[in-house]
Amino acid sequence: MARCTAPSRGHRSAAAAANCPACRNRYGRPSSFGGYGGGYSSYTPYSSTSYSTSGSSSSRSSGGSGRRTAKPRWSGAGSAVWYTTEQVQALTPVRENVEDLAVSQPDLRDVFLCHAWDDRQGSAKELYDLLDARGVRVWFSERDLGLGVPMMRAIDKGLVNSRIGIVLVTPAMLKRLPAEGVADKELSALLRRERLIPVVHGTTYEELEKVSLLLASRAGLSTAEETMADVAAKIAELVSI
Repeated sequence: MARCTAPSRGHRSAAAAANCPACRNRYGRPSSFGGYGGGYSSYTPYSSTSYSTSGSSSSRSSGGSGRRTAKPRWSGAGSAVWYTTEQVQALTPVRENVEDLAVSQPDLRDVFLCHAWDDRQGSAKELYDLLDARGVRVWFSERDLGLGVPMMRAIDKGLVNSRIGIVLVTPAMLKRLPAEGVADKELSALLRRERLIPVVHGTTYEELEKVSLLLASRAGLSTAEETMADVAAKIAELVSI
């Protein structure tokens, strides 16, 4: 049986995992792609102390189709929210950034919501309202882009002053990305940091791959497997300090 090289070499990237004789079949995708925002590692370190589990999960992505049987360390003892192990693995590095920024920059907003313009009064507003009801401080263009304020300057400020970014991936977003509009610029900035969570809604990762391999390789949450309210609950727990 092939032995894992992580103890001596580490698997800090998908490329390193791909070179490991024991892990190459599991993490065979290259660590970076051309396109929006440059390269980045698509493999996140797996921490045995990040969560506890009960049962098993067999989901493909962190959106997952497996049973929600994992509890991350940031989930409160009385929380009714359950995760797949893949979701915990994908969200752990984002949570670590949230914790670091909470100490170094305590006045940042919790979330920057990146969305297609066509979704501003539909699914984007639904997600915003759900997060806002849970006390999450969200930068949302419909609320924070004032009349007469230059759009790109306001967006840049929102990105800089938020701990994490949520990209709402919808059919409208898939149409907008190839045009390299405002949503594309927001996405490029978010992808340069380990602080991004895609929320796939009304479409699939397979459809997203046709538009952006870079974003599709970043594990996230999907409303095909749970409700938008469930997604909002997980994001709220993730940014709660």
